[in-house]
Amino acid sequence: MRTHQIAAIPGDGIGKEVVAAGLRVLDASARRDGNFQAAITEFPWGSDFYKQHGHLMPDNGIEQLKRFDAIYFGAVGAPDVPDHLTLWGLRLAICQPFDQYANVRPTRILPGIESPLRGVTAKDLDWVIVRENSEGEYAGQGGRSHRGLPEEIATEVSIFTRVGVTRIMRFAFELAQSRPRKLLTVVTKSNAQRHGMVLWDEIAKDVAAEFPDVTWDKMLVDAMTVRMTLNPASLDTIVATNLHADILSDLAAALAGSIGIAPTANLNPERRYPSMFEPIHGSAFDITGKGIANPVGTFWSAVMMLEHLGETAAAARLMRAIERVTADPSLHTPDLRGSATTDMVTEAVCAAILGDNE
Repeated sequence: MRTHQIAAIPGDGIGKEVVAAGLRVLDASARRDGNFQAAITEFPWGSDFYKQHGHLMPDNGIEQLKRFDAIYFGAVGAPDVPDHLTLWGLRLAICQPFDQYANVRPTRILPGIESPLRGVTAKDLDWVIVRENSEGEYAGQGGRSHRGLPEEIATEVSIFTRVGVTRIMRFAFELAQSRPRKLLTVVTKSNAQRHGMVLWDEIAKDVAAEFPDVTWDKMLVDAMTVRMTLNPASLDTIVATNLHADILSDLAAALAGSIGIAPTANLNPERRYPSMFEPIHGSAFDITGKGIANPVGTFWSAVMMLEHLGETAAAARLMRAIERVTADPSLHTPDLRGSATTDMVTEAVCAAILGDNE
C-alpha cells in the first residue's frame, strides 16, 4: 500500500474547521480506494502560536516540512495580529523557500450552484487561473524611511525576472495545451507599467511560439474584470502576475457562486520540494466556531493534492462526491444561501465517496 506523508497546517479561524473536515474526507478516500493511505502530521502553527512564541512557525519549520509529500493548509490571519505579519510569517514563509512558483486556481460552476451572473451556466464558466507565485508584486522588496516624519517614504518594488516569467508562462501554455479548448489569456498592465509588465508581454510572445496549437490573447487587467463578468465563455486558461491573479481569482470564485468553493494548489512543478494545497478563502473570524464554514474549497484542494500525488482514481471519485453533494440545495452552507453546516456537508461527501462504484 502506498503511503503519502502529509503535513496538515490548519492555521487560524475557520482554517481549523475546514482542514479537520478535509482530513475526514481524505480518510474516507483512502478507505474507499484501498491502495493508499494518508499519514497525517499536524502542526499547530498560526496566530495562536505567534502569541505564545513570537513567531508563526519555528525557525526550523521549513526543515520540518521538507520530508513531506504535500502540505494541506487552512488559513492564516487573526483580527489582533497585523495581516502582513501573518501572511509573511507563515503562508509566504512556506511558498517562497519551497519555490512553489505555480499557483493554480480552477474555477467552474458546480452542480446545484448558481452564478450571480444572469444566464451563465457551467458551460460558460470553466476556467483555470495560473498565478505567478514567487515574485512580481509580492517579492518582498522595498522598505520605509523617515518613519513618522512628514517626508516618510514607503516603497514596494515589483520584481520580474526572465527566468521567473518564462517558467510560469511555459507552465500556463502547457496547461492550456492540455485542456480541450487550448486557449490562453495573458493578463498584464503594460500600458502603465512599462518595464516589468512589458517584459511579461515580450516573454509571453516568445513562449507562445513553442505552442502553435494554443490560441492566446492578451488583456489589460482592468479590462479583464469586464470580460470575466460580461463574456465569461470567451475565457479558459488565464495567466497573470502574483497580485493580478490574486485579485482576479477572488472575482472568479464569486462569479462561480462563492469563495467558499474555490481551491488552490501552490506547486513546485519540478517536485524538488513539497507542494501546498489550500482553499482560497481566509480565516473568516466572523463565522469561526459557528460550524457553518463551507468545506468544499478545502475538499476540492484535496482533489488537486490527490492528483499531484498520483492518486487519480481517488481524486476523480472525490470530485464526483463533491458535485453530488453540491447538487443538493439542502447541503448548501450559508455562503450559498443555504442552511447546512460544515459537518452535514462533510458527512454527505464522505458517504458519497464510500458509496461511489463508478
